[in-house]
Amino acid sequence: MVRTRTLESVFAAFSEGKNSAVGRLLSILEDGGKDAEKVVEYIFPKIKGVYRVGFTGPPGAGKSTVISRLTSHFREEDKSVGIIVVDPTSPFSGGALLGDRIRMQHFTSDPGVFVRSLASRGSLGGISTCTDESVDILDANGKDIVFIETVGVGQSELEIADKTHTVVVILVPESGDGIQAMKAGLMEIGDIFVMNKSDHQDAEMAAREIQSALKLKKTSGNKWVPRVILTCGLKDEGVDKLKEAIHEHRDFLDTNNLREKKNRQILFSRVRNALLDRLERRIKKSHRVRELLDKRMEEVYAGEISPYSVVYELEKMINIE
Repeated sequence: MVRTRTLESVFAAFSEGKNSAVGRLLSILEDGGKDAEKVVEYIFPKIKGVYRVGFTGPPGAGKSTVISRLTSHFREEDKSVGIIVVDPTSPFSGGALLGDRIRMQHFTSDPGVFVRSLASRGSLGGISTCTDESVDILDANGKDIVFIETVGVGQSELEIADKTHTVVVILVPESGDGIQAMKAGLMEIGDIFVMNKSDHQDAEMAAREIQSALKLKKTSGNKWVPRVILTCGLKDEGVDKLKEAIHEHRDFLDTNNLREKKNRQILFSRVRNALLDRLERRIKKSHRVRELLDKRMEEVYAGEISPYSVVYELEKMINIE
């Protein structure tokens, strides 16, 4: 736990715009506990509603490379950028590789860019449990736009749609990602589809497959038509078109008064997830719950009662109507 006086000094440094304070507050958030709650209460009144862009797609699609190139393009527009990269946590050690922070080291000397890696810590949605609060800190720090990169873990990566204004799905042609995207439901959440590694011989065909699938979706006059863009992150090809597509989607949301709806969706998702997280932690700490589980699970193992009977009994104990 950070001493109150020390925490106040971090708040003071943050109000002065010091990047070291940004990093310190993010670390306190990740540690959790009472200090993390104090940080949330301090930061939330200061947020301005920074624009959030989520990046998802399978591991190895080149998400971090594209984001790195894209950041450089936004910096050319003199836009400050925050980057939250969620790295997978080892189920054995609990640690994370945090490799994307290494790949983006060249931004360390740029005061207009702040990169932070977060460990997923078992989150099923490929998103760290403190992602929203971390974005709040970057928002209050004055960033113009924040990029959030997910782990990319299949259908569960769809959670990114509840946390961002624009969702970019990054795919590659050689592993049949286009077909996988259709199966996983990514077609429903993607605002922009990027077929990366455009120098691959099958890239254009894969992009056409995505385009054809998107045409099957019914669109109305005020509904965004997803873009499909070919890029080669390593060569910085097509990334400028991705930047323009993000601008277009943002303008579309603003013109059609949909950004406020997105903001409400983001906040509702935060309240729901925070409530479920808190309930889960309380349930895990409850001696009564553990005693009930120890007793009833023996009956489940013996086939005397069903698992649902235990769930119903737990619901009554928790007393949630």
